[in-house]
Amino acid sequence: MVAVAGSRVLGRISALLGAAGATRAAYGALRSRPPGGAVLWERKNYAGRTVDLHAGLATVTGTALAAATAPGLPARARAATALGVLAAGGCGAYDDVFGAGDPRRGFRAHLSALRNGEVTSGAVKLFGIGAAGLAAGALLKERPADKLLAGVVIAGSAHWVNLLDVRPGRAAGAVLAIGAPGLLRRGPAGPLSAAPMGAAAAVIADDLGERTMLGDAGAHALGAALGLAIVAGNGRKGLAAHAAGLIAAAAAGDRVSRAVAAI
Repeated sequence: MVAVAGSRVLGRISALLGAAGATRAAYGALRSRPPGGAVLWERKNYAGRTVDLHAGLATVTGTALAAATAPGLPARARAATALGVLAAGGCGAYDDVFGAGDPRRGFRAHLSALRNGEVTSGAVKLFGIGAAGLAAGALLKERPADKLLAGVVIAGSAHWVNLLDVRPGRAAGAVLAIGAPGLLRRGPAGPLSAAPMGAAAAVIADDLGERTMLGDAGAHALGAALGLAIVAGNGRKGLAAHAAGLIAAAAAGDRVSRAVAAI
């Protein structure tokens, strides 16, 4: 019994430290040689300071690598994590690059543009992350209703963390706070919680120092990873409760972001 408990602890520590190490390595590499040139990944933050988006791509890399290689994870959990995190991060990166000058925000604005025949980068992100969430949820759960709820939780968590990325450190701090209880859960939920926490911890100092930001890529990837951990650690009732909360948060998206910005 003691040996099993010790193995669980080591697995979580391994995932956390692995994510932190991989994220820092990727962050350093991206700062040295940004793909497409430095200007492509530079943005003005809320205070008008120039920051880069390298933390986002770095956290996608660190989270996916750590979760996919964490000891003791079933093959389906590894596949679900790789799919959910990389798809969320990839769709977020697409929006970071191609939606940089688009002032439209929120589901309603992008769906309205779609009705008028315009496919915005936000719409690509919305449907891409939604589809990836459903596919990842289908890998983790057996029954149709649970698969659907799991997809809502994964995609909803990705969107929720992105809503918090309105000031330095808000999204990364939320990932650390929300992920911590998951470390105590048995099974895949433990290492799946540790991976995004390690990645967030690796860049939070640079985020708070306004040298970098998570952007859509990092926020969505970290959120999807948290959603995967929630799915792995909950049955139908827990999934339904989380799904309801995330849907409510999405409906009140602008108010959530304003409240977080005011803290």
